[in-house]
Amino acid sequence: MAFIDYYKTLGISKGASESAIKKAYRKLARKYHPDLNPNDKVAEQKFKEINEANAVLSHPENRKKYDEYGEHWEHSEEYEKAKQQKQYQRSTSNQQGGYSEEDFSDIFGSMFGGGSSRTQGKQVKFRGQDFNAELQLKLKDVYTSHKQTLTVNNKNIRITIPAGVENGQVIKIKGHGGKGINGGPNGDLFISFSIINQSQFKRDGHNLYVSVDLDLYTALLGGELTVNTFEGKVKLTVKPETQNGTKVKLKGKGFPKYKKEGQFGDLYIIYTIKTPTKLSTKEKELFTELSKLR
Repeated sequence: MAFIDYYKTLGISKGASESAIKKAYRKLARKYHPDLNPNDKVAEQKFKEINEANAVLSHPENRKKYDEYGEHWEHSEEYEKAKQQKQYQRSTSNQQGGYSEEDFSDIFGSMFGGGSSRTQGKQVKFRGQDFNAELQLKLKDVYTSHKQTLTVNNKNIRITIPAGVENGQVIKIKGHGGKGINGGPNGDLFISFSIINQSQFKRDGHNLYVSVDLDLYTALLGGELTVNTFEGKVKLTVKPETQNGTKVKLKGKGFPKYKKEGQFGDLYIIYTIKTPTKLSTKEKELFTELSKLR
């Protein structure tokens, strides 16, 4: 694997903070996203490189390995195990001194199939490296299950995203991490979801909350009111003398429950009574009469 400078790919310094890495990634991901650059092969390749760099640098442990081992970062654990095994063999044979070039050749030979004749036929199987990626979605995107193609380490992976995924939730895609060594099993892919809520609804688990303005006259006398739900409009009957802050539950009108097909949370409507302004002379007179009656 040729060495790739992931810091240069994201346009940041080697000492960049986690927040700086996240900010740089999101800025570049928006710029080169395939949806904004249709049929642009250069932008598509750039998008793949950005995701690959973020998958490594956004994960503290992977970043540490990358900083230390460069292009061999994915196999750092295997390298350390092989090095410890070599060290043990040397100690049991009462050998002294540091590692020679031949020693290092043997270590990498046992991992990658090369090396000296001493390592031939003694290759050890190692599990591939786990990968980590972040996927940004809008709240409306996770209201229904859908398929999406991700680009991780220059590979396209098509996955099904279940409805009801929550912000910060991590799911594991088995076998889609780094390739195993010497016939060992592949690592896994861990996807962290960042859900952006630009809607009028506040989400709490599978329940939704929304504030709805209610004019004073309807609050006092009652009436009908049309409100938005996440999947359309519904008509509500407002009871007379409704108080400010009154909460009304619409059962089953909330958000889908994760991996529970056909099950939804509830939607809570919270009334905010609006006091009328710019009253006419007649309205003021009527309110004055009402105040006297009270």
